[in-house]
Amino acid sequence: MAKSNLVVKTHHLNTVLQNLKLAEIRIVQLAVVDARETGKGLTAETPLRIDALRYAEVFDTTRQNGYLMMKEAEDTLFNRRFSYIDDEGKLVKSRWLSQVRYLDDEGAIEVVFTPAVVQGITRIDGAEEFFTKYLLEQTATMTSNYSVRLYELLVQWKQAKKTPMFELQEFRGQLGVEDDEYKAMSNFKIRVLDLAVDEINEKSDLNINYTQKKKGRKIVGFTFTVHEKPKAKTDVVSEERDASTADMFTVEGLNDNQLGRIARNPSFVADYNHLVSSTSPAGQDPKMWEFEMINRLKKDASQFKKRPIREYLEY
Repeated sequence: MAKSNLVVKTHHLNTVLQNLKLAEIRIVQLAVVDARETGKGLTAETPLRIDALRYAEVFDTTRQNGYLMMKEAEDTLFNRRFSYIDDEGKLVKSRWLSQVRYLDDEGAIEVVFTPAVVQGITRIDGAEEFFTKYLLEQTATMTSNYSVRLYELLVQWKQAKKTPMFELQEFRGQLGVEDDEYKAMSNFKIRVLDLAVDEINEKSDLNINYTQKKKGRKIVGFTFTVHEKPKAKTDVVSEERDASTADMFTVEGLNDNQLGRIARNPSFVADYNHLVSSTSPAGQDPKMWEFEMINRLKKDASQFKKRPIREYLEY
């Protein structure tokens, strides 16, 4: 799985009480991924560009729909507030975004995060114990924001395999459930908790279960068991497959430097320049083209079939 889709967020940011909708969460996810892996990083002054094409590719929708969803999500995200307790035990309140710029003619938006968010998202490799890592692909196909939020809360406990008790009221806030929503426990379980658990177990790399904790007859919180699913074994190439053509259209065994050389080959550019818009970053900047193509080759090399991939190494 491509390194470019690794998300790294601090525990503070990962446990703030918030109520982000699914499309809003996805904007933050893409921002973390792209800022880290392009090397641009996050600052409280520098705008970060998010393209509708990128959104569409990751979350499996059309570019037009992706742009509409991005704009709608940005509009609400701009007005969102969150709070958390800092290292000194003080309550901090902040917004997510301080600035947004629309690039309608390019199908993109530029966002600037607030200092609190910038401080909560690492762009460098630091003390790993302070960060939660998860792959964007694990949540990309989820349709409930409750599922994404629960995944983010639980993935940091997969080494321990179990969680402490999440106190009910705080837990509801961490999932983004408003005080006046799903007050009855039966509704909370059906429409939030069980829905999220089922979707995580179906679509992610985790298997989770919960146990409700009671004080007398009243449910006061939940604990979870968290297990990583066994990784699938690498598919074995059929013995009947022609050995001379087995690797013609794969990138197995190629490192990033070799993939970059392939992406820079003028013949490769000519063969596949139709894959990106001329107004997109990859269509205007050779370095962004190379970055984009390396990621696509890693993700699905089967779309590059005009000639054997390794031929592009020779030029």
